Amino acid sequence: MALLTLLLAGCSSQPTLPDFTASGYLADRGAVRIWRKNQQHHVQMMTAFTPFQGGASIFTRYSWQDDNLASMERHLSGAQPDEVTLRFDRDGSLSFMQRQLAGRRESVSEQNVELYKFEAQRMLRISDALLAGRVLLKQGRWQGDEILRSCQGEPLKPALDEHEWQFIRQYRHAAGAALSVAWLEAPAGTQLLQVSAEDECSWEPQEADF
Repeated sequence: MALLTLLLAGCSSQPTLPDFTASGYLADRGAVRIWRKNQQHHVQMMTAFTPFQGGASIFTRYSWQDDNLASMERHLSGAQPDEVTLRFDRDGSLSFMQRQLAGRRESVSEQNVELYKFEAQRMLRISDALLAGRVLLKQGRWQGDEILRSCQGEPLKPALDEHEWQFIRQYRHAAGAALSVAWLEAPAGTQLLQVSAEDECSWEPQEADF
């Protein structure tokens, strides 16, 4: 969370953000990206956790109604898929639960339900802090040199340092494929978040997806 602290250090009064935003941070074991849409009395959020050591990303969708957690859907693909769905009534009581593993379904223990609820509120607080500090996520495809093209097709030149650009070049040499790059922009500066040989733009959430 050191990066989060560093970027939030530049927090200052800024214009109001749009209802649909993207942010992120470096966690201890991987990169976290957060897409969020705020509506009156309703917040929807999608997170993507990508481990540093490789492996499948974990995608989680959350929904809050009047500040109460309404639903959570967690998806882990790959060799050992694992999907968890939870839905809650307005009073916070659990109305539906299911865990889908490869070839079978399971219930979710009461302890794990509480852990998922705790994680949902933790992610909401982190998202609040990131957006308050104007820490915003950008993604695009590397075009060579120090130029990227955003997922919307706009040419960009992020203010990354030489060490970060060198990391991207070395990753490209090792991967032998086109690269997707994610970075964070904040008043305190710009920080490389993730480099991938996968086409991250192909699934990047849009406002209409929420």
